Amino acid sequence: METVRQTQVNIPAPSRWGIHATVGSRPVVYGTLIINSVTDNRITGTINFRGRPIPVNGSWNPGSRQIQFDTPYATYSGNLEIFDDPSIRVRHLLVRGRLRMKPPSSQAGEYGTWVASTETALTGPPVSTHGLPPVGAFLTSEILYGTPE
Repeated sequence: METVRQTQVNIPAPSRWGIHATVGSRPVVYGTLIINSVTDNRITGTINFRGRPIPVNGSWNPGSRQIQFDTPYATYSGNLEIFDDPSIRVRHLLVRGRLRMKPPSSQAGEYGTWVASTETALTGPPVSTHGLPPVGAFLTSEILYGTPE
């Protein structure tokens, strides 16, 4: 059973997210998304897929839980989903959406998908209890925390 409360949720800042993206028929690319600040619904940060941080600037709409940001190579848009686990006091945050590559990328004009996840401590009542988040949250959390040995 799903429980949803209409509570405004904000993107945590600063925060570090694991991200993976696919474009066209290219393999999945893994990396990190750093959101440095969210001020007046404007987002700044960096995205790093290949060892070099690239600037991120965009916007956040807390009412619709939509995020949009640009890098010099792509435009990303997506929706935030929340999966609260009151038993361990963790809030999983997951953003899924589409991306469009732009010049000067060699893939300019191609479209793809992306998913990013992070987690925070659940400090208040749950906002949403869907059960477990989708597998994308676990894949991207490996980027943030590594794999157990």
